Amino acid sequence: MRVTPVSFAVLVENLADRLASRESDSRVRVAVDGADAAGPDRLAAALIDPLRVRGRPAVHIDTRDFLRPASLRLEFGRANPDSFYTGWFDEAGLIREVLDPAGPGGSGRIVTRLWNAATDRAAREPYRMLPAAAIVLVSGPLLLGAGLPFDFTVHLALSAAALDRRTAAEDRWTLPAFARYVGEMAPQEFADVVVRVDDPRHPALVVAPG
Repeated sequence: MRVTPVSFAVLVENLADRLASRESDSRVRVAVDGADAAGPDRLAAALIDPLRVRGRPAVHIDTRDFLRPASLRLEFGRANPDSFYTGWFDEAGLIREVLDPAGPGGSGRIVTRLWNAATDRAAREPYRMLPAAAIVLVSGPLLLGAGLPFDFTVHLALSAAALDRRTAAEDRWTLPAFARYVGEMAPQEFADVVVRVDDPRHPALVVAPG
């Protein structure tokens, strides 16, 4: 296990190199896993252009565009951490519309947005075709350990204290869900790359052996 303090720019370049070198003749499905406070969306978005420069077209999928309908998410209240942990995101829809089509033998025909949370209706996003060497970056929380078919996984790790400190007041009800995630799934133990982001100005890259 190697732990290396890096700048955000160096982190992006490091990950882009690693991802661009994988399966150059096929698509790669990548999880960028982390609480909102860890910035998974920022990292995934930052990888798009460096990957394209390296000859790998990339698309960013935000799991907030794959929520379950409000009637299901909010069945037990608007601030239920167990619902957030087990029933907030439409994992079946993400598999059906993104991960399976982008996987081996898949059609390559994906939807980048499935649900509009503001209107609580289907987003009606048109399908798009992925190039053969595309890299699909899926960002959001609680992505690992649930059987989602990813080819490469990045986990943005926060200590409990840093997560507590950096979580917005309106989202603090989710903290027990993240504690449960770390305790039950231990994503830091099996992600391909772990990035410690307690201090967002000074991330530290953790690379597992092999």
